[in-house]
Amino acid sequence: MRDAVRLMKERRSVRKYIQKPIPKEILEEIIDCARLAPTANNFQGWVFVVVTEKDTKEKLSELATWGKFINDAAACVAVFCEKDNPFHLEDGSAATENIILAAKAYDIASCWVAGYKRPYSEDVRGLLNVPEKYELISLVSLGYPGEEPNPPKKALSEVLKWERY
Repeated sequence: MRDAVRLMKERRSVRKYIQKPIPKEILEEIIDCARLAPTANNFQGWVFVVVTEKDTKEKLSELATWGKFINDAAACVAVFCEKDNPFHLEDGSAATENIILAAKAYDIASCWVAGYKRPYSEDVRGLLNVPEKYELISLVSLGYPGEEPNPPKKALSEVLKWERY
């Protein structure tokens, strides 16, 4: 099985992490993969804020309704895209997926936390001092796994249709 396919098939959302920092070089490699994600018209209107400071992670975990575990992660990446790009949600989602897959390639676990149009989106933008022209798309916790979840996934036969439904 090709490495990329294996990563996609083995990746799971992890919400428990061991206390071990991620080297800066690896975080940079992960973000380098994010910036190479496809964008509509090659717009590339994004910015990635990597948070490793304990106090800021704690504040993010308090803000994010379903992201309390961010506090225990080694890092959190906030993905922002320019609001005036009509495809900012799609572009930011593609970058978020690249973050998750690149992290998995380094045996780093992750969990995608919704950010787009959430009640806390503007508070996160303000906390991280991101200019107003950007909109939060997602938060991604990163860390070395403290659990190996294996939730059931639907069978291919349940979701695949040929030619028509």
